[in-house]
Formats: sequence, C-alpha cells, structure tokens
Amino acid sequence: MKKRRLWIRTIILSLLVVAVGYSLYANATKDKVQKVEIGEKAPDFELVDLNGETHRLSDYKGQGVFLNFWGTFCKPCEEEFPYIDHQYAQFKNQGVQVLAVNVGETDFAVNQFMQRHNLTFPTVIDKTGDVQTAYGINPLPITFLIDKEGKVVKSHTGQLTEAMIHKFMKQIQP
Repeated sequence: MKKRRLWIRTIILSLLVVAVGYSLYANATKDKVQKVEIGEKAPDFELVDLNGETHRLSDYKGQGVFLNFWGTFCKPCEEEFPYIDHQYAQFKNQGVQVLAVNVGETDFAVNQFMQRHNLTFPTVIDKTGDVQTAYGINPLPITFLIDKEGKVVKSHTGQLTEAMIHKFMKQIQP
C-alpha cells in the first residue's frame, strides 16, 4: 500500500514538473508582441474591406486616422460603434477617416454585424492576424489615433463614449 501511494505521488509530482516546465518554455519562446509606441510611425498594413477594396494605412497620409480594432463578439465594441459612425459622418469631410479592423472573423459575420447596426465607416478584416500582432492588440476594443504624418499620437483600450470619440477626432483633424 505504501509503495503504491509513493508511486502515485511520484507520478503526480512528475506531471506537475512537466506542466510547469512547459509553461515556462512556452512563455519564454512565444512571439514577442510588438507594442506601438506613442510618437512613432504607425505600422503600415494592407487589408481588404467587405466590398473587396484594398485599404493601406499609408494611403491616408495627410489625414487623421481613427484606427479601431474590434470583434462582433465584443459587447463594448458594439456599444461604441454607433458613436463612432455618428462622429465619422461629421469628420470624414474634414480630413479624419475611420478604419475599423476586425480581428479575423468571417466576411459573413462582419457583414451581418455592419448591416444590422447600419454602420457606414470602412471595415477591413485582419484574416492572418499580422496587423493585430504589429499593433500588439489585446484586449478589445483598442483605438489608435494617427495624425496626418502617420504617427501614433494616442491609444485607448476599452469602450469609448461619444464625447471621447469627438475629442479624439478633433485631436487628429489636420
């Protein structure tokens, strides 16, 4: 009986050591998330919207860009989108553009979401996750304010109010 108990304890301890070792190894070797720094040039990217049109961040040089990362499953994203759309309507002819980057969901899910909420701003899908990695996205929603020179002037993680969105768009208005 004592040998059996010793044997079970040894197996459990061995499993714990292996689990801890694997966790340490996985943490040490995982891809380093690149965090975008305020004042630095925003990483350029090229993504396609729901209409098949290509959007490059660099194409918006000379304009302010309100860059928002989101998902259909994200309740705070859903709650802030009507405010973003309302402010987009006010600022799009004043040199401020909205670019909403979905975090890799299907075209169908994103299209249904956009139609259900009657949203008009450009939405692209990061199907490979490369843009999320470049910007260090986690958690959602997160918004980057990019000035007319292509530099990141601010980032905000979490839900936005309409007043905050208005203030942010004024901040990047050329």
